[in-house]
Amino acid sequence: MQYIRALFFTVQMYAVMAAMGLWWMPAAIRRPDGAHRAIRAYCRYVVWSAEKIVGLSSEIRGEVPQGEVMIAAKHQSFFDIILLCSVLPAPKFIMKKELTRAPVLGWFAMRIGCVPVDRGKKGQAIAKMLADVESGRARPGQLIIYPQGTRVAPGVDLPYKTGTAVLYQQLGQTCIPVAVNVGLFWPRSGIAKRPGHAVLEFLDPIPPGLGKDAFVSRLSAAVEGRSTELMRAAGWRPTEPSPAAKGTS
Repeated sequence: MQYIRALFFTVQMYAVMAAMGLWWMPAAIRRPDGAHRAIRAYCRYVVWSAEKIVGLSSEIRGEVPQGEVMIAAKHQSFFDIILLCSVLPAPKFIMKKELTRAPVLGWFAMRIGCVPVDRGKKGQAIAKMLADVESGRARPGQLIIYPQGTRVAPGVDLPYKTGTAVLYQQLGQTCIPVAVNVGLFWPRSGIAKRPGHAVLEFLDPIPPGLGKDAFVSRLSAAVEGRSTELMRAAGWRPTEPSPAAKGTS
């Protein structure tokens, strides 16, 4: 029965994305903040419907960033993107170029200033983004990057990529680490969604000025350490394969 609920939730989630995307498109074209308002409204709907349909409640902890900062977030599933966009005033992502071709999602992503990245050409994307920031062409907001470069299932160890440190140093912005436990309930792939309480937590800011190694060490310790604590509080133990790691769908 839970799988049927999860299947219904997934179908209606994408159907509503298409409907709301079309409804909000005129406002997204006319208003500077139209696309952000549309995305925030949709993400809040998904948060609400996840609790009502599959029993997945959620909580945002910590101070939500408001200004121009870099956000380095743990990425376990699509749900952590939803939670971030439900509360941030002007989020923009470094994202896979393939996503720009996705119906509705890709168009709105470009409207809010996301930076598409070619696989294997991330250095070029970073250089372009830095050039946009310096020339004033990039939209102000909260730049979100996933330091491990992809969705990572709970319990899986994946190194932090150097691109995050390069951005941190060259942008000279405060970095806000983000920890999550969402992968325990919403796996990185597949239909299955589980009842529970998902948490996304904004951690203490990392001020600009650290060296690359010092920054990565501090960031990974904060994000991995707190994410593990959040998952343990939800009943997960490191010795247990997570549902996502087992490929549940």
